[in-house]
Amino acid sequence: MPPNAQAGAQSISDSLIAAASAAADAGQSPTKLQEDSTGVLFECDVETTDGGLVKDITVMKKAEKRLLKLVWRNIIAFGYLHLAALYGAYLMVTSAKWQTCILAYFLYVISGLGITAGAHRLWAHRSYKAKWPLRVILVIFNTIAFQDAAYHWARDHRVHHKYSETDADPHNATRGFFFSHVGWLLCKKHPEVKAKGKGVDLSDLRADPILMFQKKYYMILMPIACFIIPTVVPMYAWGESFMNAWFVATMFRWCFILNVTWLVNSAAHKFGGRPYDKFINPSENISVAILAFGEGWHNYHHVFPWDYKTAEFGKYSLNFTTAFIDFFAKIGWAYDLKTVSTDIIKKRVKRTGDGTHATWGWGDVDQPKEEIEDAVITHKKSE
Repeated sequence: MPPNAQAGAQSISDSLIAAASAAADAGQSPTKLQEDSTGVLFECDVETTDGGLVKDITVMKKAEKRLLKLVWRNIIAFGYLHLAALYGAYLMVTSAKWQTCILAYFLYVISGLGITAGAHRLWAHRSYKAKWPLRVILVIFNTIAFQDAAYHWARDHRVHHKYSETDADPHNATRGFFFSHVGWLLCKKHPEVKAKGKGVDLSDLRADPILMFQKKYYMILMPIACFIIPTVVPMYAWGESFMNAWFVATMFRWCFILNVTWLVNSAAHKFGGRPYDKFINPSENISVAILAFGEGWHNYHHVFPWDYKTAEFGKYSLNFTTAFIDFFAKIGWAYDLKTVSTDIIKKRVKRTGDGTHATWGWGDVDQPKEEIEDAVITHKKSE
């Protein structure tokens, strides 16, 4: 077990066994569910000293060739959303008031945090714990984001990590960029997604009354938080027109945060280095990291998903979510922040990395000898 792992924390392996009845209903035993896994989810799920699995997962990454069943309701809805967002972008630079643009940006930031700090790092991965005031804030932020209730988001994300890039992965990146970005929402789920999802224990999520309140009243709370308030506030607070309020503060903002989140599933599974594990698709993508408040360091995240930083380094300018969590840790609302020791990271980089792991500069202990010998040094000081 890696350092900083919590003794006795429930792993996904334990969760699969705990969910034996649900798995049996899905026609698959907990043992098979575990055998089919291609990734780790929690810190107790690891099988090697550097946080990995013993099995060769490269032969398991696949996408069954099948005719996708389209969901036309979603196709029409997302089609309208993107057309509306384009019009919103036009209005933003031609007629919308500056206050409306500021509001759109503000909503983008807090709704993003509702996904990154809330649904992702807190509820999906349990990488830290939060007291009830912070959980209330995160649930509100998450509801504004409208990416489904945090309970369902966390469930799907756990399945994504456990069965990454197989037919059980909701947005299987081996099906291509478009599918992993938005296509997975435009068609029926693969039967394996539902089958494997039934085998994941979500009792920790069901034990959170704040999360369950959001789940129960989501179809009432979401329209108010995501659509009504962002449209009404500009109209009554500073006299914005309905068109500008709807297409800029609501449609453009919602479409933008959706696509930023989707880029983590698409671009960050395709473009970038793999310094921690070259055998998986997730990669280190700085552009996604900036847009998604630190979620683009995806190769590291899939190797060590229990690290609350989702990255080896906690540089705030490229990981705003970490700054957010650290702030609330200072005032005591966030606690038990999990991370990974430098020793474990070095072992994993050496064993499975692609050789692109960064050094801090000249003289770093990890700087290759060949790099030092071949370096060109000009304007040397005379002896």
